Amino acid sequence: MMKSRPDGGNATDKVLAVLQALGEHERLADITAATGLARSTVHRILQSLVEHRFALTTGDGRYIGGPVVLTLAGRLMGRFDPAEHADGALRRLRDDTGYPVHLGLLAGDDVVYGAKIEGAKPYRMPSRVGMSVRLHATGIGKAILAALPEPTVRAIVQRTGLEPRTPNTISDEGELLRHLEGVRARGYAVDDEENEPGIQCVAAAVFDHTGRVTGAVSVSTLALEPWDVPVERLGERVVAAAVEISESLGAPASAALRGAAGS
Repeated sequence: MMKSRPDGGNATDKVLAVLQALGEHERLADITAATGLARSTVHRILQSLVEHRFALTTGDGRYIGGPVVLTLAGRLMGRFDPAEHADGALRRLRDDTGYPVHLGLLAGDDVVYGAKIEGAKPYRMPSRVGMSVRLHATGIGKAILAALPEPTVRAIVQRTGLEPRTPNTISDEGELLRHLEGVRARGYAVDDEENEPGIQCVAAAVFDHTGRVTGAVSVSTLALEPWDVPVERLGERVVAAAVEISESLGAPASAALRGAAGS
């Protein structure tokens, strides 16, 4: 969290800084340190937040989020649309690369395309919003799997199997687990005609406000048409878009940057 200057910013800025710090800290001293405001200012703001039920005191010197915050969060999450929050980053990635862009969302043991933006290329991808695909056979799916704990990946494989969609599909559990180690090291996944013959993609994981992986973003091309730039450089662009989308979904900084660790 960026600290506010003790003597800078207006009253609204200070209240928002304290409210934001309240999401991560409970003690007056910690909230004061996180905001950079004077202790007396933080204490006064906290008392006001308590009065208006944006915060509660626990009786042992701690402050926690109050019922108004919880109610507001619930109402906002009820109207929450990840694809809408990701739209700007998806369009910038499409404009930057010229390739078709997808946002895939984790839905049980599958990926569902939540958004698709066609590229500047003369071809169109056969995918569509709402289409469901398997995790192990797609770049988006492998990016998601790489962000999950290995026991969770094994459990998914046990439930779904590893159907060979094409001759390039990884259909062995051990090979898939080794492959995911490489995805984690790079920070992005590559689909080499593993789900659809003739189609390649590069994808990176997206995280939500809880810090959990919620989906992935990708760019795609025809296998007959080489990428315009080296895959490594393209991977960096996709990872940057994934980080931007994660931040727009409220992901903690540590989670938003997790997928970028290898890039």
